[in-house]
Amino acid sequence: MTIDKIAWLELAEGRILSTRSKGKDVYYLPGGKREPGESDVDTLVRETREELTVSIDPSTAVHEGTFTAQAHGHPTGVTVQMRCYSARYEGVPTASSEIAEIRWLTYEDRPRVSPVDQIIFDHLHKTGRLS
Repeated sequence: MTIDKIAWLELAEGRILSTRSKGKDVYYLPGGKREPGESDVDTLVRETREELTVSIDPSTAVHEGTFTAQAHGHPTGVTVQMRCYSARYEGVPTASSEIAEIRWLTYEDRPRVSPVDQIIFDHLHKTGRLS
């Protein structure tokens, strides 16, 4: 089984915006699962608005890569496929009701994120975008 998710990559000064949901012990990139009939960009816009109260500009969305790993907190063999996008936004990232914490992470924080995010961190570090 594969869980299909969309994530927003927001990088600044070698750090990446991450969130920790209430009741979770690791950080995740902002985003989530698509609803029926949604495109990747529709999901990106909805999820970032729900989680961080920011407005993504859909015309600026750029696919940055697709990454797959064991799904955190799921039985062995359940994977997550994360389609990652960067995009400009308006507003100030603010934690919504489901988000306990927003934090800017660096590559040193890699052990504190989900397995798929670790792969994304490796890619961003190797390409010089994550310090």
